[in-house]
Amino acid sequence: MMQAHHSAHAALSAQRLTLRAGSRTLLDAFTHTFYAGEIWCIAGPNGAGKTTLISTLAGLSHPAAGHVELDGARLADWQPLPLAQRRALMPQSAHDAFSASVLDIVMLNRFPHLTGWGWERDADRAAAHDALDALGLGEFAARDVLSLSGGERQRVALAAVLCQQAPLLLLDEPLSHLDLHHQIECLDALTAWTREPGRTVVFSCHDLNLARRFATHALLLNGAGGAYAGPVHDVLTPALTSRAFAYPLILLRDGEHEALIPAPRPRHESPGGDDTQAS
Repeated sequence: MMQAHHSAHAALSAQRLTLRAGSRTLLDAFTHTFYAGEIWCIAGPNGAGKTTLISTLAGLSHPAAGHVELDGARLADWQPLPLAQRRALMPQSAHDAFSASVLDIVMLNRFPHLTGWGWERDADRAAAHDALDALGLGEFAARDVLSLSGGERQRVALAAVLCQQAPLLLLDEPLSHLDLHHQIECLDALTAWTREPGRTVVFSCHDLNLARRFATHALLLNGAGGAYAGPVHDVLTPALTSRAFAYPLILLRDGEHEALIPAPRPRHESPGGDDTQAS
């Protein structure tokens, strides 16, 4: 069976991947490789298959056709423990069933690294504290997780994934429930995290401008089986995003800064026959 390999060139690869939801084809015969050092944003309209794709890349969902490879071996050939040491998954929402400290919740993601009787070591506790500090949550360590707001719990979930110290992170909507400055703080932390050799981040996101600012690459799903993949500024363009979201978008520039925004409403003819400008 496949063992973990922590190579600077290790990669996640989709091979002719087809995903379906009922009679709908979400992704059709998609082939692409995600390399170490890259930060990928998966974007697309609601229902386009972002969550399904992340779950499939993590090995939790089975594709309708094709397969996923990690470090050159099919995910099906990996045993659970080495796979958990190699990739970490953050689902779209976390449900806390019992009272526990924030530190203990984050420490749960150290399980793949525990040995012997499974007791945490000083290194495991240090990894948990480092992950909390990276997201500005150091003072939350002793808090009861059930006392947290949705946004605070979301940041704790991301800290737990960082604490797992897997070279590949698959994050489903990690910025949901967060206000803008915490979204930027989390993306800054992920950018710093990828500076270590061999690390890759794949995350889904609805904010195209944050993706253009922080991601190196983008995968844009159109919800009808098609996908565009490549450097973020080549993919998240007005033409391609307008096509995927079925709404016209334009790119505004202010010096070095750019932003994709909805195009102004077109002029239309009033019932009386006069042209008026839509408000």
